[in-house]
Amino acid sequence: MSRPFLLVGLTGGIGTGKSTVSAMFQALGCVLIDADALAREVVEAGQPALAEIVSEFGRGVLRADGNLDRRALGAVVFADPAKRKRLEAITHPPIRQRLARRLAELTEQGFRGLVVFDAAVMIESGNHRNVDRLVVVVADEATQLARLQARDGVGREEALRRIRSQMPLSEKAKLADHVIDNSGDRAATETQVRRAHAALSEELRARA
Repeated sequence: MSRPFLLVGLTGGIGTGKSTVSAMFQALGCVLIDADALAREVVEAGQPALAEIVSEFGRGVLRADGNLDRRALGAVVFADPAKRKRLEAITHPPIRQRLARRLAELTEQGFRGLVVFDAAVMIESGNHRNVDRLVVVVADEATQLARLQARDGVGREEALRRIRSQMPLSEKAKLADHVIDNSGDRAATETQVRRAHAALSEELRARA
């Protein structure tokens, strides 16, 4: 499908600070589509995906008010790759449908800038093949550990298990058009984001 904008996939690993990088791209004028936000929408009360999740994983993944307990579900799927795959099989199709609708809206509006699709498992799901360019955010393991422990309040071993349950960052980086190393300070990351943004913008201008 021919688009008037450049669709840029943004991915990374847990604790790499991908959200920080996506916010920087957004501040530079990019339209941001957040897969996590789409994922929250498809598991809201009354959505078919939530009923499927409860059928698959039991009512223990629900809060008392009937909404999804994301932390409880995370504890189940992080411990078992097969269960994580099953969860993705339930949620990815409706997420893709919502993404397609958003892209169609931007096309109809004639948007001609950069659209950043921020998704943690973009490569694992194969969705990286559907974007024009891919940006991968990386960080060293010590930085990932510190961020994950601070953010989720988990111990070192649990944080390490979550990191190592994912596809290695080195493998993701091999597929990237641009790699952002977010191990250092904010200024260093912002410099890299600006450089990538300038290159992507130039590419879009050249296409036009």
